[in-house]
Amino acid sequence: QVQLVESGGGAVQAGDSLRLSCAASGPTLSAWVMGWFRQGLGNDREFLATVTGSGGTTYSADSVKDRFTISRDNAKHVIYLQINSLNPEDTAVYYCAAHQFSTAAILAYQYHWWGLGTQGTVSS
Repeated sequence: QVQLVESGGGAVQAGDSLRLSCAASGPTLSAWVMGWFRQGLGNDREFLATVTGSGGTTYSADSVKDRFTISRDNAKHVIYLQINSLNPEDTAVYYCAAHQFSTAAILAYQYHWWGLGTQGTVSS
């Protein structure tokens, strides 16, 4: 059984940074592609970034690539999302997801497992 637990969200000011973590457990998870998504109130779930199993290849959405960085530590079974220069439009629930194959995936339906999310709230 795969479990993903996000943490690191909170209430911050515009211009601050957040480092989100996703603690992952499950068989051969280190071989899977992992991703981060977010969903603001009234919005669709939005792809943010993805990382391959080895951590050697990452891809971020154009809208966030200058401020968001995905990484993973397979020894600790944790996936990270570093978010810099936060603004109120970044307010959302942030989700970690696992894609049960080694190929890249940027669409939500391609991901097989999801965490419950962590709320990030940015005030101006």
